Amino acid sequence: MPSLAEAAAMSSVPSIVEQHWYCPKCRYELSSAECPTHYLCFCGKETDPKFDPWLVPHSCGQTCGRALRPECGHSCVLLCHPGPCPPCPQVVKCSCYCGREAPVMRRCSAQYWSCGKPCGHPLTCGRHHCQQPCHKGLCSTCPRQSERPCLCGQETVIRPCADAVWQCSRVCGKVFSCGNHKCEKVCHDGMCGLCPRSLERTCPCGKTKATLPCTEDIPSCGDTCGKKLPCGTHRCMQLCHSGSCGLCRQMVTKTCRCGRKEKKIQCHQEYTCEIKCDKKRDCQRHHCKRKCCDGNCPVCEQPCGRTLNCRNHKCASRCHSGLCYPCIATVDVSCKCRATVLTVACGREKRTKPPRCKELCSNPPDCHHSTRQPHLCHFKECPPCTQMCSKPLQGCTHVCPSPCHTAVKSQAPVRPAGHAPWEKYTATAVSLVALPCPPCKVLISLECFGQHQIQQVECSRLRPFSCGCRCDRLLQCSNHKCQLECHVVTGALGIDKAGKECEECQQACEKPRPSGCRHWCPSLCHPGDCPICKERMRMACHCKSSTLFIECNVWTSAAEQARKELLSCQAQCPNLVQCGSFLRSSLNYWFLLQLSCGHRCSATCHPGPCPSEQTCEKKTPVRCPCRRRKKDFPCHEVQACAAVLHCDERCQAVKQQKEKEEAESKKQKEEETKRRQQQELEAFERKMAGKRRKRREPTTADVEKLPWWKQSTWLTIIASVLFVVVSLALYVYIV
Repeated sequence: MPSLAEAAAMSSVPSIVEQHWYCPKCRYELSSAECPTHYLCFCGKETDPKFDPWLVPHSCGQTCGRALRPECGHSCVLLCHPGPCPPCPQVVKCSCYCGREAPVMRRCSAQYWSCGKPCGHPLTCGRHHCQQPCHKGLCSTCPRQSERPCLCGQETVIRPCADAVWQCSRVCGKVFSCGNHKCEKVCHDGMCGLCPRSLERTCPCGKTKATLPCTEDIPSCGDTCGKKLPCGTHRCMQLCHSGSCGLCRQMVTKTCRCGRKEKKIQCHQEYTCEIKCDKKRDCQRHHCKRKCCDGNCPVCEQPCGRTLNCRNHKCASRCHSGLCYPCIATVDVSCKCRATVLTVACGREKRTKPPRCKELCSNPPDCHHSTRQPHLCHFKECPPCTQMCSKPLQGCTHVCPSPCHTAVKSQAPVRPAGHAPWEKYTATAVSLVALPCPPCKVLISLECFGQHQIQQVECSRLRPFSCGCRCDRLLQCSNHKCQLECHVVTGALGIDKAGKECEECQQACEKPRPSGCRHWCPSLCHPGDCPICKERMRMACHCKSSTLFIECNVWTSAAEQARKELLSCQAQCPNLVQCGSFLRSSLNYWFLLQLSCGHRCSATCHPGPCPSEQTCEKKTPVRCPCRRRKKDFPCHEVQACAAVLHCDERCQAVKQQKEKEEAESKKQKEEETKRRQQQELEAFERKMAGKRRKRREPTTADVEKLPWWKQSTWLTIIASVLFVVVSLALYVYIV
């Protein structure tokens, strides 16, 4: 980067390429014409000061002498120095802002001070005095409210004292002195004045003056209006008229604001072209983009939006050139409990260590205790709790004497996202785990189940136990003793009697069975009589078609007639009706002889033979000799040939009709046979006589002969010749 001297030299030497110089402080770009050619000392008294090792660089060594800021009438007494001058160190005698306190000696830079007492100056409302502490500048408006009438005095409302004057929305409406017209002003103070129509008036164009009664209107003068139109160039060409003259309608040639285009339009219209300005605005970042811009581009209204040096906020100012102002925000850096706060500039909170706090840590405990062990405020994790657990143990009345273990750190492997189940991973996660309390170690005396022994057992293992001895209690059968190991006994009638938990006697019952029963007692050894036998016996019914299962005690206690009823299956007898004679086999089973009726026995399953066929009442159909009539008779009448059915007159008529139909059918068959034979005979004669030769009819080819180009033979020859010629031409072309 060139220095000021080099930049001045470059500006004096003509060059085709324009040189630029950048300010080392703000980096602003300057052209060769704008480049500075000399520099002054800090106080501006000496040009190009010489270097002196005993002075500040670029300082002339003289007294600064610049007027101090804010202006107090004194000047800086320091030697020529960089940067702004310090505050005025002079001592002056001055009073407070309100002037009620006696003057005191203070530094000139801090000569204005407040006594802190109420100001007391009268406010603008004229009713109250300022109650603020002694302050600088004018007093603020009166904050109190009071009833204030409007200017016309017709309405009264409560308003702030600072804004006491107000107008209502009513029209005055008072009658003028003329007695004809009323005041049309809205809420005003003072007199309404004279009637405006009774004064000297002019015609609408203002050229003719006249004084007429207020009840008469001034007529038009008839001359041209001649008033200047809103354009300021042309005049109204209408006759004298009332009201506004309207817009200027004359056609003029106008140039747009940017001066690039012209157009002939009405005078009152503004002409703007559609060309957008391509210049940059004052921010040197955004283009103007305004249509038909006159060169004075408006100020850029877009927000700057650049990130400030704090890296937390963005510039809220409108878009500008150069660097943004530093961030004025502040951030509070506090301790964990926020009792100690340190205020730093925005952006430095990440590099600033939190202040040390002398308060006790207020983090809630992670364990079950109500409070932590006292320690100072900190950011990291609290130390583990070392208090006694003191939780009631489960299953007993003692408390846990171990150190606190309800918030213990534990590491567990964690599978990262995207890892397959078979892939290895070493990531772990630390979590607080509540460990269970250790078992209670207090010794307590305990008796065994069968009350044989007493032992000292830990409280956590305090549960009924077996001593291992034999029970030896008398069982309910009164014959044997319990052989089980020492166990819980409940419901025992005595110390030697067996309880509900003792074993049952598993030996078989040896008591005698009732007469006729061939089964053993199903119960084990028991006191008292044996239960009735519930075993089922398999037996065949009387008709031998079903198998019945009968309890043993029912069969043995039943009489002879009851046993017959037990052996009946209650179904219809499957045997056919018997004729009264039986055949007896060697196995004592009855075999029945089948008669001509063939019906089953109608009785239910019964012992002994079935009833004879003379008692069979089964309905049997009987037909007349011609088999037209049908009637049902009992089976025993049919078997005795007592059921006979004769033909009636209708049967005779039906028989005669059938004979007549058969005769007619026979006659038709004979005629059909004769006709068929006659046809065969005629066919045979025609065959033997021989075939006649038919006359050949002339064809179309014989009548009219086709031309040669329509005959298929010539077409075939022509196609073959064309094929040969094309083949030869292709061969010659390829070769």
